[in-house]
Amino acid sequence: MLITSRSNPTVKKLIALQQKKYRAAYGEYLAEGEKMVSECMASGGEITLLVFSESAQSRLSSDAGNVLLKASMPVIILSDDLFEKVSGEKTPQGVMAVVRLPDGAVQPPEKSCLLLDGVSDPGNLGAIVRTANAAGYEEIYLIGCADPYSPKAVRASMSGVFPPKLYIGAEEEILSALAGVPLVAADLDGQNVFSFVPPDKFCLVIGNEGHGIGAAVKSLTAYTVTIPMRRTQESLNAAVSAGIVMYALKRGDFEKTTEHNL
Repeated sequence: MLITSRSNPTVKKLIALQQKKYRAAYGEYLAEGEKMVSECMASGGEITLLVFSESAQSRLSSDAGNVLLKASMPVIILSDDLFEKVSGEKTPQGVMAVVRLPDGAVQPPEKSCLLLDGVSDPGNLGAIVRTANAAGYEEIYLIGCADPYSPKAVRASMSGVFPPKLYIGAEEEILSALAGVPLVAADLDGQNVFSFVPPDKFCLVIGNEGHGIGAAVKSLTAYTVTIPMRRTQESLNAAVSAGIVMYALKRGDFEKTTEHNL
Protein backbone atom coordinates (compact mmCIF):
# COMPACT_ATOMS: atom_id res chain seq x y z
CA MET A 1 0.00 0.00 0.00
CA LEU A 2 1.27 3.44 -0.93
CA ILE A 3 1.36 5.95 1.95
CA THR A 4 0.84 9.59 1.02
CA SER A 5 -0.20 11.20 4.32
CA ARG A 6 2.17 12.74 6.83
CA SER A 7 -0.37 11.95 9.56
CA ASN A 8 0.23 8.21 9.12
CA PRO A 9 1.50 6.80 12.48
CA THR A 10 4.55 5.13 10.92
CA VAL A 11 5.47 8.32 9.07
CA LYS A 12 5.18 10.24 12.33
CA LYS A 13 7.56 7.73 13.93
CA LEU A 14 10.10 8.12 11.11
CA ILE A 15 10.06 11.88 11.61
CA ALA A 16 10.36 11.47 15.38
CA LEU A 17 13.44 9.25 15.02
CA GLN A 18 15.34 12.26 13.78
CA GLN A 19 15.46 13.31 17.46
CA LYS A 20 17.60 11.68 20.15
CA LYS A 21 14.84 11.44 22.77
CA TYR A 22 12.65 9.43 20.43
CA ARG A 23 15.52 7.18 19.36
CA ALA A 24 15.99 6.41 23.05
CA ALA A 25 12.26 5.91 23.59
CA TYR A 26 11.79 3.58 20.62
CA GLY A 27 15.20 1.91 20.89
CA GLU A 28 15.69 2.43 17.16
CA TYR A 29 17.48 4.74 14.72
CA LEU A 30 17.51 5.49 11.00
CA ALA A 31 19.93 4.44 8.30
CA GLU A 32 19.42 5.95 4.87
CA GLY A 33 20.69 5.15 1.39
CA GLU A 34 20.76 1.93 -0.62
CA LYS A 35 24.41 1.14 0.15
CA MET A 36 24.07 2.09 3.82
CA VAL A 37 21.04 -0.14 4.34
CA SER A 38 22.62 -3.03 2.44
CA GLU A 39 25.77 -2.81 4.57
CA CYS A 40 23.69 -2.62 7.73
CA MET A 41 22.11 -5.92 6.73
CA ALA A 42 25.51 -7.42 5.89
CA SER A 43 26.88 -6.36 9.29
CA GLY A 44 24.07 -8.07 11.14
CA GLY A 45 22.14 -4.95 12.07
CA GLU A 46 18.60 -5.68 13.21
CA ILE A 47 16.38 -3.87 10.72
CA THR A 48 12.78 -3.61 11.90
CA LEU A 49 11.35 -1.79 8.88
CA LEU A 50 12.39 -1.03 5.31
CA VAL A 51 11.09 2.17 3.75
CA PHE A 52 11.10 2.85 0.01
CA SER A 53 9.96 5.81 -2.01
CA GLU A 54 7.55 4.94 -4.80
CA SER A 55 10.11 5.59 -7.53
CA ALA A 56 12.90 3.72 -5.72
CA GLN A 57 10.70 0.67 -5.22
CA SER A 58 9.85 0.72 -8.90
CA ARG A 59 13.52 1.07 -9.83
CA LEU A 60 14.72 -1.69 -7.51
CA SER A 61 12.01 -4.11 -8.58
CA SER A 62 13.79 -4.48 -11.93
CA ASP A 63 16.86 -5.88 -10.15
CA ALA A 64 15.93 -9.42 -9.16
CA GLY A 65 19.23 -9.93 -7.33
CA ASN A 66 18.95 -6.87 -5.10
CA VAL A 67 19.41 -7.93 -1.46
CA LEU A 68 16.92 -5.32 -0.26
CA LEU A 69 14.11 -6.96 -2.23
CA LYS A 70 14.98 -10.37 -0.79
CA ALA A 71 14.84 -9.18 2.80
CA SER A 72 12.14 -10.85 4.88
CA MET A 73 11.04 -7.89 6.98
CA PRO A 74 8.20 -5.35 7.02
CA VAL A 75 8.24 -2.89 4.12
CA ILE A 76 6.33 0.33 3.49
CA ILE A 77 6.19 2.50 0.37
CA LEU A 78 5.97 6.29 0.61
CA SER A 79 5.10 8.70 -2.16
CA ASP A 80 8.19 10.49 -3.46
CA ASP A 81 7.09 13.80 -1.96
CA LEU A 82 6.46 12.25 1.44
CA PHE A 83 9.78 10.40 1.42
CA GLU A 84 11.56 13.71 0.80
CA LYS A 85 9.83 15.19 3.85
CA VAL A 86 10.87 12.23 6.02
CA SER A 87 14.41 12.01 4.66
CA GLY A 88 17.41 13.75 6.18
CA GLU A 89 19.23 13.77 2.84
CA LYS A 90 19.41 16.68 0.41
CA THR A 91 19.00 14.27 -2.51
CA PRO A 92 17.26 11.16 -1.12
CA GLN A 93 17.89 7.80 -2.76
CA GLY A 94 14.48 6.58 -1.68
CA VAL A 95 15.73 3.83 0.63
CA MET A 96 15.65 3.94 4.42
CA ALA A 97 15.72 1.47 7.29
CA VAL A 98 14.62 1.59 10.90
CA VAL A 99 17.35 -0.20 12.85
CA ARG A 100 17.28 -1.56 16.39
CA LEU A 101 19.79 0.13 18.68
CA PRO A 102 22.39 -2.48 19.67
CA ASP A 103 22.90 -3.54 23.26
CA GLY A 104 25.36 -0.95 24.53
CA ALA A 105 25.93 -2.32 28.03
CA VAL A 106 29.46 -1.17 28.92
CA GLN A 107 32.03 -3.97 29.12
CA PRO A 108 35.83 -4.08 29.41
CA PRO A 109 37.63 -4.18 26.04
CA GLU A 110 39.00 -7.38 24.57
CA LYS A 111 41.56 -5.62 22.36
CA SER A 112 43.07 -2.18 21.86
CA CYS A 113 40.21 0.27 21.72
CA LEU A 114 39.16 3.90 21.35
CA LEU A 115 37.77 6.36 23.90
CA LEU A 116 36.03 9.50 22.64
CA ASP A 117 35.78 12.10 25.40
CA GLY A 118 33.34 14.88 24.60
CA VAL A 119 33.44 14.80 20.78
CA SER A 120 30.47 17.09 20.20
CA ASP A 121 30.08 17.47 16.46
CA PRO A 122 28.09 14.57 14.95
CA GLY A 123 29.92 14.91 11.62
CA ASN A 124 33.30 14.62 13.33
CA LEU A 125 32.02 11.75 15.46
CA GLY A 126 30.76 9.82 12.46
CA ALA A 127 34.01 10.39 10.56
CA ILE A 128 36.06 9.19 13.55
CA VAL A 129 33.91 6.06 13.89
CA ARG A 130 34.34 5.43 10.16
CA THR A 131 38.13 5.61 10.42
CA ALA A 132 38.19 3.58 13.63
CA ASN A 133 36.33 0.78 11.90
CA ALA A 134 38.69 0.94 8.92
CA ALA A 135 41.74 0.84 11.21
CA GLY A 136 40.48 -2.14 13.18
CA TYR A 137 39.27 -0.57 16.44
CA GLU A 138 36.38 -2.89 17.25
CA GLU A 139 35.37 -1.31 20.57
CA ILE A 140 34.63 2.40 20.94
CA TYR A 141 33.77 4.07 24.25
CA LEU A 142 31.94 7.40 24.34
CA ILE A 143 31.76 9.88 27.23
CA GLY A 144 29.62 13.00 26.77
CA CYS A 145 29.69 12.80 22.97
CA ALA A 146 27.19 13.59 20.27
CA ASP A 147 24.79 10.74 19.56
CA PRO A 148 26.55 8.29 17.18
CA TYR A 149 23.12 7.15 15.99
CA SER A 150 21.90 10.58 14.90
CA PRO A 151 21.22 10.76 11.14
CA LYS A 152 24.19 13.09 10.59
CA ALA A 153 26.62 10.88 12.52
CA VAL A 154 25.37 7.69 10.85
CA ARG A 155 25.68 9.34 7.44
CA ALA A 156 29.22 10.58 8.21
CA SER A 157 30.26 7.11 9.38
CA MET A 158 29.64 5.74 5.87
CA SER A 159 28.46 2.40 7.35
CA GLY A 160 31.32 2.41 9.86
CA VAL A 161 28.81 2.65 12.72
CA PHE A 162 27.56 -0.90 12.17
CA PRO A 163 30.51 -3.28 12.83
CA PRO A 164 32.15 -1.85 16.01
CA LYS A 165 30.74 -2.17 19.51
CA LEU A 166 29.81 1.31 20.73
CA TYR A 167 29.68 1.77 24.49
CA ILE A 168 27.96 4.95 25.66
CA GLY A 169 28.12 5.67 29.36
CA ALA A 170 28.89 7.98 32.23
CA GLU A 171 32.51 8.91 32.85
CA GLU A 172 32.84 6.78 35.98
CA GLU A 173 31.30 3.73 34.32
CA ILE A 174 33.51 3.96 31.23
CA LEU A 175 36.72 4.54 33.17
CA SER A 176 35.90 1.63 35.44
CA ALA A 177 35.54 -0.66 32.41
CA LEU A 178 38.91 0.59 31.11
CA ALA A 179 40.73 0.05 34.42
CA GLY A 180 44.06 -1.66 33.82
CA VAL A 181 44.19 -0.67 30.13
CA PRO A 182 46.88 2.00 29.47
CA LEU A 183 45.30 5.21 28.16
CA VAL A 184 47.16 6.87 25.30
CA ALA A 185 45.99 10.46 24.95
CA ALA A 186 46.22 12.34 21.66
CA ASP A 187 47.08 15.92 22.64
CA LEU A 188 49.20 18.90 21.58
CA ASP A 189 52.04 18.14 24.01
CA GLY A 190 53.44 14.64 23.93
CA GLN A 191 55.71 12.16 22.24
CA ASN A 192 55.89 12.06 18.45
CA VAL A 193 53.21 9.54 17.56
CA PHE A 194 55.30 8.20 14.66
CA SER A 195 58.16 7.14 16.94
CA PHE A 196 56.00 6.10 19.90
CA VAL A 197 55.78 2.34 20.49
CA PRO A 198 52.41 1.55 22.06
CA PRO A 199 51.79 -1.29 24.52
CA ASP A 200 50.33 -4.50 23.14
CA LYS A 201 46.91 -3.46 24.41
CA PHE A 202 45.94 0.19 24.83
CA CYS A 203 43.05 2.65 24.68
CA LEU A 204 43.52 5.70 22.47
CA VAL A 205 41.80 8.80 23.85
CA ILE A 206 40.44 11.53 21.56
CA GLY A 207 39.08 14.66 23.24
CA ASN A 208 36.64 17.44 22.49
CA GLU A 209 37.26 19.53 19.37
CA GLY A 210 37.88 22.75 21.28
CA HIS A 211 38.70 21.81 24.86
CA GLY A 212 40.57 18.56 24.42
CA ILE A 213 40.48 15.73 26.94
CA GLY A 214 38.64 16.22 30.23
CA ALA A 215 40.53 16.49 33.51
CA ALA A 216 39.34 13.15 34.92
CA VAL A 217 40.40 11.19 31.86
CA LYS A 218 43.65 13.13 31.46
CA SER A 219 44.64 12.34 35.05
CA LEU A 220 44.54 8.64 34.24
CA THR A 221 46.52 8.71 30.98
CA ALA A 222 49.69 6.69 30.88
CA TYR A 223 51.07 8.21 27.66
CA THR A 224 50.50 11.32 25.58
CA VAL A 225 51.25 11.44 21.88
CA THR A 226 51.13 14.26 19.38
CA ILE A 227 51.25 14.76 15.63
CA PRO A 228 54.26 16.82 14.56
CA MET A 229 53.27 19.89 12.52
CA ARG A 230 54.92 22.84 10.87
CA ARG A 231 54.98 26.00 12.97
CA THR A 232 52.68 27.69 10.49
CA GLN A 233 49.84 25.31 11.44
CA GLU A 234 48.48 25.26 14.98
CA SER A 235 46.10 22.29 14.80
CA LEU A 236 44.19 19.82 12.65
CA ASN A 237 40.52 18.96 12.34
CA ALA A 238 39.52 16.53 15.11
CA ALA A 239 38.52 13.74 12.74
CA VAL A 240 41.67 14.14 10.63
CA SER A 241 44.02 14.10 13.62
CA ALA A 242 42.17 11.18 15.17
CA GLY A 243 42.59 9.21 11.94
CA ILE A 244 46.33 9.90 11.75
CA VAL A 245 46.89 8.79 15.33
CA MET A 246 44.68 5.72 15.01
CA TYR A 247 46.65 4.45 12.05
CA ALA A 248 50.02 5.41 13.52
CA LEU A 249 49.35 3.34 16.64
CA LYS A 250 48.13 0.40 14.56
CA ARG A 251 50.91 0.57 11.98
CA GLY A 252 52.33 -2.76 13.13
CA ASP A 253 49.08 -4.48 12.18
CA PHE A 254 49.25 -3.10 8.66
CA GLU A 255 52.92 -3.97 8.23
CA LYS A 256 52.07 -7.62 8.89
CA THR A 257 49.26 -8.01 6.40
CA THR A 258 48.63 -7.53 2.71
CA GLU A 259 44.90 -8.16 3.08
CA HIS A 260 42.42 -5.41 2.31
CA ASN A 261 40.55 -6.19 5.50
CA LEU A 262 42.16 -6.60 8.91
